Amino acid sequence: MNQREYEYKGLMAEAWDVLRGDTSNWADRHFYLAIIQKYGQPVLDVGCGTGRLLLDYLQQGVDIDGVDNSPEMLSICQYKADQLKLRPTLYKQYLERLELPRKYKTILVPSSTLQLITELEAIELAMKRLYEHLLPGGILVASMMTLWKEGEPLESAWEKTAVRKTDGVTFRRVARAWFDPISECEHTEDVYQKIIDEQVVMEELHQRSPATRSYSQSQAKDLFEKAGFQNVRLFSEFTFDVVKSEDRLFTVIGQRPFS
Repeated sequence: MNQREYEYKGLMAEAWDVLRGDTSNWADRHFYLAIIQKYGQPVLDVGCGTGRLLLDYLQQGVDIDGVDNSPEMLSICQYKADQLKLRPTLYKQYLERLELPRKYKTILVPSSTLQLITELEAIELAMKRLYEHLLPGGILVASMMTLWKEGEPLESAWEKTAVRKTDGVTFRRVARAWFDPISECEHTEDVYQKIIDEQVVMEELHQRSPATRSYSQSQAKDLFEKAGFQNVRLFSEFTFDVVKSEDRLFTVIGQRPFS
C-alpha cells in the first residue's frame, strides 16, 4: 500500500471556499447537527478542510475536533478560527494511520471524504481506525455517492468562476473527469486559475488518477459491516428518510457495539 500524497494544496486550497460560495444553508449542515444532537459529543470532523462545519459547530458550543491530511487546508481553517476568536483542536493525519488522544461519541465524514481513499486495503485500514476512535455505542456517519451507473457517459466536463469578496480576485476551475467501470474509480483533471484585472496571474494543473472510488448502496453497507459496525442504516441524501433505490447520494450510519 502506497502513502497517498495530500491532494488539497496550492490554488486548489486557496480557491476552495471562494468556489464553494455560501454553504450556510447546505442540507448536510443541518443534518449533521441533528446527528450530533441525537448521538452526542465529543465529535470528530473527518476531512474538516477549511472548517466549513467545524467552525460553525464550534460557534454553537459543540465539543468538536477536526482532522485533515492537508496542512494548507488546516492553515486556512486556523486563520478563519482566529478571525472568529475560536480555538479548534486540529490534527494533520491520514485516516489509515489515525491516532488521536481521545475517543468520540460521533464521528462525521462529510463530503464523500471516504471515497477519496481509492485503494481497497487503505479504506479498510481507515475504517478500522475510525472504529477504534469511537466510544462504545458511538456512531460513524458518512455521506457517499454512486458516481456512475450502466449506460451513462464515462466522461464529463464543467467549469466554475467565482470572485473573492475581500479583494476582488477571481478564481476559475475547469474540470474534467472520466470513470473506469472496471476499477470503479473516477479520474480527474482540474485547471485552477487566479485572475486579477482580467489577467490570469497564476495557473495550476491538478491531476488525480484515480481520484475517487464509487460505491453502490450495498457496497457502502458492506464496507461498514466489514469494519465491525452494527445497526448499519442508509438514508436518502441528508434526511432521515430510508434510502431509495434510485438515490445516488446517501448517508450511511453505523454504530460501534456497546460491548
